[in-house]
Amino acid sequence: MRIADKAVLITGANRGIGKALVEEALRRGAKRVYAGTRQPLTHLDGRVTPLILDVTNMAQIQAAVERVESLDILINNAGVALYDDLSDLAALERHLAVNLFGTYGVTQAFLPLLTRSQGAVVNAISLSAFAAVPVLPAYSISKAAAFSLSQSLRALLAGRGVRVHAVMTGPVDTDMTRSLDIPKASPESVARAILDGVEKGEEEIFPDAMSEPLAESWRIGTAKALERQNAALLEAQPVKF
Repeated sequence: MRIADKAVLITGANRGIGKALVEEALRRGAKRVYAGTRQPLTHLDGRVTPLILDVTNMAQIQAAVERVESLDILINNAGVALYDDLSDLAALERHLAVNLFGTYGVTQAFLPLLTRSQGAVVNAISLSAFAAVPVLPAYSISKAAAFSLSQSLRALLAGRGVRVHAVMTGPVDTDMTRSLDIPKASPESVARAILDGVEKGEEEIFPDAMSEPLAESWRIGTAKALERQNAALLEAQPVKF
């Protein structure tokens, strides 16, 4: 999967990693970049088509589908991360609404276009899907669920020729992590690594200095082997949906 001459849709494209992904896709020669944001966006490059797209709003998702003529790569980047202590159910529900159900809803809506193009879904996950961050428990829970969603979609969509990538980011220098006094990767370096991973066909993409050391052990580890073993059940015993 090369980015050049492809149509790419990026949610949460107004800042941070999303904004950097828009610029990196353009640099690699994407023919069209659909930039999904909750507020109006302008861009000087004519290849960019702004979309009003709140991933929790099904009407906006459907309106976006109607504006996209073709799609090769969907990057589910929109997310929310709020500090909490799991004492407020509303906080957990908000994280799940954006990070899990938003990813699910956008993917399902654009799946016909991605099936037609034999395209790819790229889900922005987090290392917190592997090990919860105690100051961000609701966020961690939602990212663990989104990772499981990615693994499930990978198996279910393989027969349609649609690939699913999960981006396992560590800390990135964005608004979400600005108050954390820890080493952080730049959004630009992470965007480059994400699209490198897509072009290389990596199922899990480890795009920064904190996550990259885990890449090899994950790919040859028992958890990844179990994922492949479970996915094989679809071929051995096809399920009718």
